[in-house]
Amino acid sequence: MLPRLIIVAILLAILASLFSGMYFMLKDRGQSQRNVKALSIRIGLSLLLFALLIAAYLTGLIHPNAVQP
Repeated sequence: MLPRLIIVAILLAILASLFSGMYFMLKDRGQSQRNVKALSIRIGLSLLLFALLIAAYLTGLIHPNAVQP
């Protein structure tokens, strides 16, 4: 259950960063670097999630297409 919660939390953080980047893009109209910073954080979180998914699969914490009893 814990791996699922971690994955969902990271996905929510990715979405929050994506929407903050959109907000800064519309509010600042290209006059600041906050948009670039927010989108860079999103890319970092996406890479972290990908690495965690691979590590969880290799250690056996998650299984693709697993049938839950």
